[in-house]
Amino acid sequence: MKKTSLKPTLDDNRMKSYLQRIATGPKMSKNLTELEAEDALTLILKEKVSKVKSGVFLIAARMKLETLEENIGYWKALDKTTVQYPVKLGRLLQVADPFDGFNRVPYFGFYTIPVLAAMGLPTYGHSAPSLPPKFGITFEDILCKQYGVNSQGNHRQRIELINQFQFGYINTQEAHPLLENLRELRTEIVKRTTLSTMEKMLMPLQAEENYLATSYFHRGYETSMIEAAKLSKFNLTLVGNGAEGTTLYGVHKPAKVFISSGKEKTDEVLCQLGTMFSKETSAEIEAAYQTLKLEEYDLPKFAGWGESALKSGTGTATPLIACQAAVLFHLCGFGLSYQEGYDTAKKLLEEGTCYKKLMEYIDSLF
Repeated sequence: MKKTSLKPTLDDNRMKSYLQRIATGPKMSKNLTELEAEDALTLILKEKVSKVKSGVFLIAARMKLETLEENIGYWKALDKTTVQYPVKLGRLLQVADPFDGFNRVPYFGFYTIPVLAAMGLPTYGHSAPSLPPKFGITFEDILCKQYGVNSQGNHRQRIELINQFQFGYINTQEAHPLLENLRELRTEIVKRTTLSTMEKMLMPLQAEENYLATSYFHRGYETSMIEAAKLSKFNLTLVGNGAEGTTLYGVHKPAKVFISSGKEKTDEVLCQLGTMFSKETSAEIEAAYQTLKLEEYDLPKFAGWGESALKSGTGTATPLIACQAAVLFHLCGFGLSYQEGYDTAKKLLEEGTCYKKLMEYIDSLF
């Protein structure tokens, strides 16, 4: 009877070496170089090592706490394996919130995206069906579970619709299938891995000028994200600690937003309601946020709030959508003050055109 060879491959040997260094406890673990970190995650993404080794590595890397060099290596592995498509737009903003979604205070970024487009900044949301640890609500969940759009098989169509409507939603399932293939493993791991940070820094679509608005939750990771931004093709990147790790900056508390617009320069802006908006507007936004904190909701109820805002500028979602649109528009450098942006967004919401455009976009996906 022929015996199956158990001889380890060169890939196995490299991964074994990496594991021996990062998975030996808090006192004995050693850091990887940037190149080693990139190689390790590439082995995992391309399924060159077993799922057991992949899982051990992802857990150990997070528990050890990643260095800046390691995080840049992980980002490079993800960036090089991203499926990137060009779009026929002069500029394009990508909003990349946590891929495990929100599950506390309702977050209306999905409905802010067509408002930003109407203000003159083409925008798309990059997300995935929700992941651990929260398994909250993502852009993709709203699009597919609430509005019945297929999550797969329409990637090219979605890209063409972004060209047409100047807004839309892209998912990692088709923008980065190698990353999506780790979904089952990530679900088994339960806790966040290093992927949770760097998957928000990818560029599945490329316009002439590219902007990224993303977020950090755990302090310290913003440094790695900004350094990755400097190496990326983004012309400008916003990294801030918004509500529940989203890009709703400055509402739940004053938020530090780091702005990278080159290889060296990084600006820091403190976003807080009282300094961004008038006293009346600040009170309006704060009241809406505090009201929603007390609300119990499911996806249909949440969508009802968002649609009400887009239809007629009414309801508690309206101030939060207008606030997010105003802040992102201003921080990306497009002229309007925070208050002027807020007033412009509210007027667009009251006119109802953003709702019509969103429904046309969704209908086009059937």
